[in-house]
Amino acid sequence: MAEPSGMDAFAHLGSEVREALSDQGFSTPTEPQRKAIPPLAAGKNALVLAPTGTGKTETAMLPVFDAIVDDRDAPGDQPREGISALYITPLRALNRDMMDRLEWWGDRLDVEVAVRHGDTTQYERSKQADDPPDVLITTPESLQAILTGSKMRLALEDVAHVVIDEVHELASAKRGAQLTVGLERLRRVAGSFQRVGLSATVGSPDEVGRFLVGCGRRDPEREGDRAFETVEVAAGTRTDVRVLDPEITDRDSRLAGELAIDETTASHVRTIREIVGQNESTLIFVNTRQTAEALGSRFKTLAERERTDGTDDDTTDTADDETVDPTEIEVHHGSLSKDVRIDVEDRFKTGELDGLVCTSSMELGIDVGRVDHVVQYGSPREVARLLQRVGRAGHRRDLVSEGTVVTQGGDDTLEAMAITRRAGAELVEPANIHHGSLDTVANQVVGLVMDDGEIHAREAYETVTNAYPFRDLSEPRFQEVVRELDGNRLLWLDEERDTLEKSGGTWQYFYANLSMIPDESTYEVYDMSSRRGIGTLDERFVVNFAGPGETFIQRGEMWRITAVDEEEERVEVTPIEDPAGEVPSWIGQEIPVPRPVAEEVGRLRGEVAAALAAGSTPEAVANDLAGRYPADTDTVTTAIESVTDHVEAGHPVPTDERIVIEGSARTVAVNATFGHEVNETLARLLAALVGQRAGSSVGMDVDPYRIEFEVPRGVDPGTFREVLETTDPDRLEAYLELALKNSDALKFTLAQVAAKFGSVKRYREGRGKFGGDRLLAALEGTPVHDEALREVFHADLAVEETAGILAEIQSGDGSSAGTRLATARERTPLGTAGRSAGSEFLVPENADADVIETIKERIRNDRVILACLHCTDWKHTTKVRRVRDQPECPECGSTRIAALNPWDDETVAAVRATEKDDEQERRTKRAHRAASLVQTHGKRAVIAMAARGVGPHNAARIINKLREDEEEFYRDVLRQEREYARTQSFWD
Repeated sequence: MAEPSGMDAFAHLGSEVREALSDQGFSTPTEPQRKAIPPLAAGKNALVLAPTGTGKTETAMLPVFDAIVDDRDAPGDQPREGISALYITPLRALNRDMMDRLEWWGDRLDVEVAVRHGDTTQYERSKQADDPPDVLITTPESLQAILTGSKMRLALEDVAHVVIDEVHELASAKRGAQLTVGLERLRRVAGSFQRVGLSATVGSPDEVGRFLVGCGRRDPEREGDRAFETVEVAAGTRTDVRVLDPEITDRDSRLAGELAIDETTASHVRTIREIVGQNESTLIFVNTRQTAEALGSRFKTLAERERTDGTDDDTTDTADDETVDPTEIEVHHGSLSKDVRIDVEDRFKTGELDGLVCTSSMELGIDVGRVDHVVQYGSPREVARLLQRVGRAGHRRDLVSEGTVVTQGGDDTLEAMAITRRAGAELVEPANIHHGSLDTVANQVVGLVMDDGEIHAREAYETVTNAYPFRDLSEPRFQEVVRELDGNRLLWLDEERDTLEKSGGTWQYFYANLSMIPDESTYEVYDMSSRRGIGTLDERFVVNFAGPGETFIQRGEMWRITAVDEEEERVEVTPIEDPAGEVPSWIGQEIPVPRPVAEEVGRLRGEVAAALAAGSTPEAVANDLAGRYPADTDTVTTAIESVTDHVEAGHPVPTDERIVIEGSARTVAVNATFGHEVNETLARLLAALVGQRAGSSVGMDVDPYRIEFEVPRGVDPGTFREVLETTDPDRLEAYLELALKNSDALKFTLAQVAAKFGSVKRYREGRGKFGGDRLLAALEGTPVHDEALREVFHADLAVEETAGILAEIQSGDGSSAGTRLATARERTPLGTAGRSAGSEFLVPENADADVIETIKERIRNDRVILACLHCTDWKHTTKVRRVRDQPECPECGSTRIAALNPWDDETVAAVRATEKDDEQERRTKRAHRAASLVQTHGKRAVIAMAARGVGPHNAARIINKLREDEEEFYRDVLRQEREYARTQSFWD
């Protein structure tokens, strides 16, 4: 059949909707509308994939509005009195946008549209129950709630259409798995209904389509009301993205001094501001909230300087009478308060702001008006993320979206080049669906009991397994979950009648667990000067850092903590001007680099090495790559410097087909370009088996291109090579289960899963250990433990792919196809290129004597500044092992000696200063706390404060434990280092 074109697509709609289209100025359909409206108007299920800004919402909703109008006006039929359509989005902010967007259509067509989410008032909820709207915009969690209400459940009987926006975001989350069962519960109420999924792009359309429509035990997949069509409009061909690693200029040197940052970062700040200045509205995406805060703070500092002194950093001279309009850039992310987020969204939409630094909070299509350009700061890590983000630009009917990825050389640039090329070729990562998540089953079984009060176990099982993620759930496994729920008194299992019924704990559990998002405590940040909330902080940050007098950055501004209210979970702050504030830490934000992207970086390395070996120059190689990838020659030249140095040093180059193992002293690095998940899997395997052979613990640090290990004496690269060559790939999963048996990752996940099973009270991380070991012992062998293990494997590991790599290593055929091993004689340029300054290893929780000895030896050889705070004249830098048991000043004989890190000359200067600002006062207080510890506890205090991330406050806690045994003292030091290692990226 010929594809509809022009007005033909709108011809599938009724006269009222066509007239409304004319009123709105819609004369020609967009490409998604041309392709999707005909099947949707025919009532078919569909997955619609199209770039942001191409009218996907109208594509889905125009046929829905038309069906509602047609049903209402049909002669002789009883019109629907309940809800005709649900529009489900993953974010409340999207609900607000959709309401703004759909309200006009509703008013024009006499169709009532309403919103329902967690912030909806009780009055509005009652109104919706008594007089249901025709279209209800809601979230997956609110759907859970309305399915159980008697009046709303009656209103849901009329549902004929369900539209799920940003379906890719839900497909890869437990929220999405929960939603699929929720839709099957809705099907029990409303019967069959049309399902429409909307997304900018997905890498596995067929699987996401099945996720959307369900599989159906009684209905064969892709038949009957489970059939669906995929309508796809290529996103990659509509993007124009360049990769840029800025050169450092004289202006950057000046800027670096003004902002107290390095010249490379200064060049990034300057380049991004130039791009913002060249466009009317720019989104600046970053990968973590802490980066957003740090970058936003620097932009604000520059804007404030422009306002106060009338100079523009992007010009060399400004006339005295010339007024400079500062570049206004704000920050937007999920830990800022709702009011702050809405404020910056509105200011950006109206043009008051030139740019917005944002995280994934802006990925999902929140309406901020026209966006001319998108900057991605640092590699976006994934093709899907790049397309989703850059797709926000060019929001005007079929325009090309323009973007710039600003990178930092080396791996970051090569990775961005690979991702940008893959985006143009539409090589998008597949959805990572949670298949068979048992805590979701537990949650939804309780939901089914809430729906009916009593349900036959067979019917509950069939409802759950009609959802695509649970199609393979076995009856015995389902029965285990039900018995666990019965044991936890969340429902009552009547085994004689084989029914599931409400119990005393059903209601309370269900409404406390409407969401599958892990329940982690957050503290409100409350500005005492304006008497309003400005955002939130993660509990771990509060526990480990936040105390009265400490400073940090949020919303791009500096704040000093005045009080922490544990009971109210509130941090009270006042605004200050202080460039030394720490960036708040948020947990679990790192975006994993997929294997295909990392392998392309490996292939690029191999190409460069081969060309250089054949006599080509680095400049010629860079020119060649710049012709094939969207990056200029200078950017590529900088990116391949490490490869060039590596080849010139005569080392084997790690590529997608070669693992290179190298080492020196107590460090071994395995260079493997396989991405985060495979490298994490290899790391855990090697740490466990090498540690077992050595009879000692092995610390590890993982990135997409290398794994670094801290090893005991006697372990060298050969040990790691032997393990890779002899480990049975078929036993990999069993080895990993043993390696994870007592890990923090499993304990943390187990506590969250146990909460969703009702096995324990809600877990709140940060309030002690919560009996992690006891929880593991109590729940081993239960579906709770099995689900926690499954989730760790799902989130962090790639067992099947890693087993394949081990098999290739061991094939022994010597061919170039497959993975080979090589060993370098020393640490190499590529092997050390990925490690950031100051990063530390994640060492095991229960360190043995050998690890303690290693830590002890390292600290003894670290350098420390000793400074007298009595006469303030004497300062001396020495190794910790040379410090006396009770240090004293050789000039005045005082024992008031501060022990400081070797880079902390600024603190010494602050102590000596006669006039002090707030920052100098803070440094002086810190120095005096350090001196008091040394005066009281001597060398033991020096040792504690020489450790990584252990300041006077934490050193005092360690010393005050009064450990008599030296090993126990070092264990405490190690535990603190370990905590710092987890969060050190937030402190650098």
